[in-house]
Amino acid sequence: MEDPKRRREGENQLLSSYKELNVWKKAYAFCLSVYYVTRSFPRTEVYGLTSQVRRAACSVPSNIAEGYGRHSTADYIRSLRIAYASLCEVETQLMLATDLDYIPASESASLLQSVGDVERMLQAPIRSLDKRV
Repeated sequence: MEDPKRRREGENQLLSSYKELNVWKKAYAFCLSVYYVTRSFPRTEVYGLTSQVRRAACSVPSNIAEGYGRHSTADYIRSLRIAYASLCEVETQLMLATDLDYIPASESASLLQSVGDVERMLQAPIRSLDKRV
């Protein structure tokens, strides 16, 4: 059976790497942004919120890449769902950090916009691939 996750949407060209996936690129850039913004969190949060939000943010592109590498549509969908769950976790943690005044409102708005973008980009292949399984 042909592996549909390796095809570009609407094209017959195969992807050579998960790094070509737009959702992975966006999630990776989001993860970097989270690392940068958490540099200014209080030192008392190093083992708390800072660590937790970074791990969750890192989990998003990591799970997209892992699922892509599994060579199974069912495993890919499962990994995309895990990435989505991690994204929900990060969103909650960013909201908390904003309410605690660890993140300025302008930076928070930008990060939460990225969360929404990645969320939409994850939902599309999940819905599409669910129909094929």
